[in-house]
Amino acid sequence: MDLDRLAAVHLFPVRHHSPRSSATLRAYLDEVRPKAIFVEGPSDATPLLEALVDPKTVPPVAILGYRTDGEPASSLWPFAAYSPEYVAVKWAFEHGARVELIDIPVGTTLAPFDGAPVGHDDADDPGGHEREIDEDRDEHGEHGDEHGEHADDGGAGDGGDGGPASAEEPQESIYAACARARGFRSFEEFWEASFEAPRYEPGPFREALLAYADLVRSDGDRLIHRARDAYMARSILERMGPDLAPHEVAAVLGAAHAAAFAARDVDPALEARLPAPIPCAVTLIPFSFPRLSEQLGYGAGNRAPQYYQRAHDAGGDFRRATLEVLIDFTEHLRLRGFMASLADTIEAFRLAVSLAELRGKAEPGLDEVREATIATMCRGDATHVDGFLWPAVIGRNVGRVGGGIGKNSLQEEFWREVRERRLPATDAPESFRLSLTNEVEVGTSVLLHRLRIAKIPYAAYAGTRAAGRGGAGARGQRRGQASEVPPDELLRQLSETWEAQWTPATDVALVEKIVLGDTLEQVATRLLEEDLAACHTTGEAADVLLNAVLASSARAAASALDACDRFAAGDSDLPSLARACRAFAGLASFGSSRSLSSLGDGVIATMLEKTFARAVLRVHGGCTGSDEAVAPAKEALRTLHDVALSQPIVDRAAWFEAARALVDSDAVNPTASGLACGLLYLAQVIDDAEVARIVGLRLGSAAPPEAAASFLAGFLEVNALVLVKSRPVVEALDAFLGGILPERFKDTLPVLRRAFAALGATERRYLLENVLAARKLGDKARAAQAVLLEKDREKLKEMSEDLSQAMDDLDDLL
Repeated sequence: MDLDRLAAVHLFPVRHHSPRSSATLRAYLDEVRPKAIFVEGPSDATPLLEALVDPKTVPPVAILGYRTDGEPASSLWPFAAYSPEYVAVKWAFEHGARVELIDIPVGTTLAPFDGAPVGHDDADDPGGHEREIDEDRDEHGEHGDEHGEHADDGGAGDGGDGGPASAEEPQESIYAACARARGFRSFEEFWEASFEAPRYEPGPFREALLAYADLVRSDGDRLIHRARDAYMARSILERMGPDLAPHEVAAVLGAAHAAAFAARDVDPALEARLPAPIPCAVTLIPFSFPRLSEQLGYGAGNRAPQYYQRAHDAGGDFRRATLEVLIDFTEHLRLRGFMASLADTIEAFRLAVSLAELRGKAEPGLDEVREATIATMCRGDATHVDGFLWPAVIGRNVGRVGGGIGKNSLQEEFWREVRERRLPATDAPESFRLSLTNEVEVGTSVLLHRLRIAKIPYAAYAGTRAAGRGGAGARGQRRGQASEVPPDELLRQLSETWEAQWTPATDVALVEKIVLGDTLEQVATRLLEEDLAACHTTGEAADVLLNAVLASSARAAASALDACDRFAAGDSDLPSLARACRAFAGLASFGSSRSLSSLGDGVIATMLEKTFARAVLRVHGGCTGSDEAVAPAKEALRTLHDVALSQPIVDRAAWFEAARALVDSDAVNPTASGLACGLLYLAQVIDDAEVARIVGLRLGSAAPPEAAASFLAGFLEVNALVLVKSRPVVEALDAFLGGILPERFKDTLPVLRRAFAALGATERRYLLENVLAARKLGDKARAAQAVLLEKDREKLKEMSEDLSQAMDDLDDLL
């Protein structure tokens, strides 16, 4: 490898997303006028460069590399308008120069290197561990670290030494040492003062940045990045060939890589350490300023993309950018009712400039902006800075990809639906409500449920207002996850509340999911069929059926119906059958609102009848066992009772007969017996006298106290008020409690505590009144009260007068 020829190339070191790097780079390119420019970036993405600088493409955008072998993994290379790499590519197209990307391909980036992804973060960046942009995906294991979070790169999180720091003497990172040596409080402040704000000529800037990079690249273990150095060095030399002289070539690289080339510190043998590439593809997607910000975890980003964009647009003038930010901040304060004037803005600007001068900075930066706003506009209170200032300096810009790069069919469908349905398209959460009595908004609901089922992070289900229910139940969740609300609850809503937010992860998922289908309906159907293949019970299959209806997937719904019928024939699990009954009942009542008439009312009705009958036959067996074992069965009893009362097509009499058998049985769990008794009483199948008789028998002296207490607990779960308002029932309860032997009371107490915990203030008041009446204590209590009042009336009067005088004295003192 001819390292002398490589070092003779116009090496220009940059820091990613640095306005000063990009401005100085453009001036340098104007000066040297290269015929070819080689830029750090995945080599297999070179065909995308024309689309990157297409006039219809508006940064921020990102190159997306993703696996195509069925494994969900991806990596992003973002570009802002002020990213040096973007400026270099744009200059090349404007001046007819050849331009190529020369870093390791995407397939190698995503391949494991000694157990960790290779990544493409840079050793000259203190926050260079570029993490997955979508936190939800990390939690679910769909993606690994986006750019090699475990690379030995001297990141801010591990001290930057490439090895474990001593617990007794934690080692200071080279970046913190640079800042401390220059008298700055943070690396970002050091960077802004040393490289970003000063107005450099291209030559001195290049020399200063190379010197800095030569310092930091010696810190820690750069094995991965040295292997990348070898790959990029070979790529540059091969692309130069014999036809290009070194002075006709410019290489735009991260500062550490450029410093290695300038120092001829490249080991060609290390390239063999890179893993073999895995099957991948690349495309171009929109990106956003919030995701480019390091506040949201993008390590090679910057603190304030919008602020740097302003500086870039002003030709590197940070004073102008500072003034524009302060004007925006003033408007934010005034719109929210705070006192803020133009004089305050001018005073804050002057203070920011003064602070910069005192700190030896050529122009103010973010730290000066923040401190000036707190001292002047906010009168020393930092509360509003975080609420108003940071959004102003981070920005909400979302990029746009021009027509030069084709979107896949899922992206096309998504963005078409977003435009036509006027759904949120910004990288900030927005809430909205859909009325499910409106055909257009039902279609929007279907779209959002398809995205939910496909696990495409865009909209989160936030709440409902059910038919026949007064309020909205807020059920928050993280964006892109499946709703925690049961599908049957979703089915019977009059409205739905969603919170939507586009992020780059949305387009990432749309690109990755193309292997499952060409439309969102096909993707949702494929995933529902996969869920169905994993089902083993009727209830599980019924949940898939409901999701198929919510997503308006006729094929998946038909398959799920067939699976429900097949499972139900041999399903002996009561909770599973009851769950299926609830699903069929919901479809019978509300399914037509979801525009899935192809299912057919007759099919649903038949399935409901058959499944309900099977569930009723398994009531007795399902309620046999311990309290823990029958807990799911008790919920199933409630479900069957609701279905029996709401659906006239099911065999209601069979349910009442099965429930009454539970009430009279000593073989089933007594809690289930009590619950069944309460349900029958609410349905007026048994009257007050019968309830009193049953409770009397259950709580009689012949019954074991623990079993009696469990029956009571089950009854109280249904409707405690009905029980405690009945005097015969309370008399039986009182007799039961009084008759428990002391030696057995301690064993019965836990169940009793659990049973009576269900009583609220109203129920307890009724219970007390009936107990007093049953024991004939009411008259005695009133007589005692009358005697007490007559005896102490004068005494209470004297105390009242003394208290009144004391309060007057206290008022005088105050």
